[in-house]
Amino acid sequence: MPLGDPAPADGLLPGQAAAGAVDRAFGLYVHIPFCAVRCGYCDFNTYTATELGGGASQDAYGGTAVREVEFAARAMAASGLPERRLSTVFFGGGTPTLLAAGELTRILGAAVGRWGLEDGAEVTTEANPDSVTRESLQELADGGFTRVSFGMQSAVPHVLKVLDRTHSPERVPQAVAWAREAGLNVSVDLIYGTPGESVADWETSVRTALSYEPDHISAYSLIVEEGTKLAAQIRRGQVPNIDDDDHAVKYELADALFQEAGLSWYEVSNWARTPGDACRHNLAYWRGDDWWGIGPGAHSHVGGVRWWNVKHPTAYANRLDRGESPAAGRETLDPDTRELERVMLTSRLSEGLKIGTLGPSARHAVAGLIAAELVDPVKAFHGTLVLTLKGRLLGDAVTRALLD
Repeated sequence: MPLGDPAPADGLLPGQAAAGAVDRAFGLYVHIPFCAVRCGYCDFNTYTATELGGGASQDAYGGTAVREVEFAARAMAASGLPERRLSTVFFGGGTPTLLAAGELTRILGAAVGRWGLEDGAEVTTEANPDSVTRESLQELADGGFTRVSFGMQSAVPHVLKVLDRTHSPERVPQAVAWAREAGLNVSVDLIYGTPGESVADWETSVRTALSYEPDHISAYSLIVEEGTKLAAQIRRGQVPNIDDDDHAVKYELADALFQEAGLSWYEVSNWARTPGDACRHNLAYWRGDDWWGIGPGAHSHVGGVRWWNVKHPTAYANRLDRGESPAAGRETLDPDTRELERVMLTSRLSEGLKIGTLGPSARHAVAGLIAAELVDPVKAFHGTLVLTLKGRLLGDAVTRALLD
């Protein structure tokens, strides 16, 4: 967790958080920290059900999350934030659907009761294919959810085994079909670059995912995080290390197959069938809008003020029981940091970065980026910086050139 500054127990935000808020979208992230098994590559703040008790237990968690929803609404009102309805709600984890569907809709209902939903609001939950049933997905849809994102990761059994995924490939199309029956939009998540995954394995996974005709696909390169089981396996030589060139080949292959199937990239790691199928919640992150993060370890951002909750679910529950903010620390972003983040995040989007909003040195750097074939020259001529395929693979280099 970042160090940051102390966060006040009353959760009140400084005055700058309210400035211009009426013009920014407002979303809610809800972290559900439970997993049936902790995957070897994952360093998210997750726990198995048997690790926790009391107010942090799986059975009690819905009520604890509702208490933070109520705390958030009071703190925002007392900080002078204008009343805004939720434009997006996203349940992530962990595996949110390890909680009963009724508990998830209970948390959503508390949020809607406090803030309301915009017309056509997007409400997503992540899910493992083996953590849902036809009945639970229908209950989620009836309770206000509009979208489900399935953690497919791969269609190849030996790759799933390395990742410690618990579902079988055959479970994914069944779960997708149930979601469709319930009227939910469907996204699938894939991971490429797993040790031992061949290019042919990856092509099998991509083509299999496309055969389900999802509205949206996310494809992420595997990152080996220190402290994970996978990092230890690589260090001991039990599985091969990851390879950047292998990642690049697999990204290019996936992009070609997605485009062939009618999905277009809108962010470096995300493709959608239509613009309306893009994940609006994640777009809010990349555009610098406001969101409150519910749950242990969840991060929030309102008007350039960022804070993060204590990580352990017991400490989280105890603070809320005392009527205190669960925030462990916070930071108020200075103008230079906000500009860095704007350039870094907006340049990842297919809608691009308006060149006229950049400083003189960054505008001067655009010509070099065009020459290096990292930026689309036609779109740059019309005033927008949009990455080429090569630029998407070297996005960090683009950001450095714009900020040096």
